Amino acid sequence: MELNGKVAFITGAASGIGLGIAKRFVEAGGRVAIADLNIDAAKATAASLGPETIAFAVAMDVSDENQVNLGADLAAKNFGTIDILVSNAGIQIVHPIEDFPFAEWKKLLAIHLDGAFLTTKACLKYMYPQNSGALIYMGSVHSHEASPLKSAYVAAKHGLLGLTRTMAKEGAKHNVRANIICPGFVMTPLVEKQIPQQAHDLGISEERVVKEVMLGETVDKQFTMVTDIAEVALMLAAFKTNAMTGESIIVSHGWYMN
Repeated sequence: MELNGKVAFITGAASGIGLGIAKRFVEAGGRVAIADLNIDAAKATAASLGPETIAFAVAMDVSDENQVNLGADLAAKNFGTIDILVSNAGIQIVHPIEDFPFAEWKKLLAIHLDGAFLTTKACLKYMYPQNSGALIYMGSVHSHEASPLKSAYVAAKHGLLGLTRTMAKEGAKHNVRANIICPGFVMTPLVEKQIPQQAHDLGISEERVVKEVMLGETVDKQFTMVTDIAEVALMLAAFKTNAMTGESIIVSHGWYMN
């Protein structure tokens, strides 16, 4: 599939899954706004992908409404519009709920849910008038399934599934699709950080965390790859009709089957 110059606004795009999606979109002929909390990393990523006519860096805390609106407007000014949102920015914090600090609960939900809400509003300002657009949210198997120690993350990812379905209905009359990608464990810095944390909280070895907790329910004991997620994102971004909207695309080596 090709993007033919379409503009994607990708949050958390300086590393991990967001970076993988940005690279794949450029390869497919798209133009990308690299939105990230770390502006130096965003600028380096954008420069590695091409000139500002192809890749444009934006500094953004997705939980800050002013920063989101300014960043979307800057990207639209640079490219002329926004055709695709990839709401990808996220963090992970794990604790048993009895030890979960309320401030950390609020921080995680603000980045995942407030960020998706704010970037959706900011990008729809450009999609609705042109009567086209694609909203892509980064969910998780945890949009459908629960795991111990992840109360905030599971709640946030379930929330994103609800937002996706709502936007599929609200966006339909403007020819805007909304879908959510639900990966299993992808070997990114976010997941690497979880391994020692979960080993400590569960009282097991890091090897057991990987084999039993993260990959135990997969069909082949393999991590999902960033490239797998990027291919699914491209398919959703380039899909030509509203036949696929409101859908949850699970990419998890069979960990969760819907």
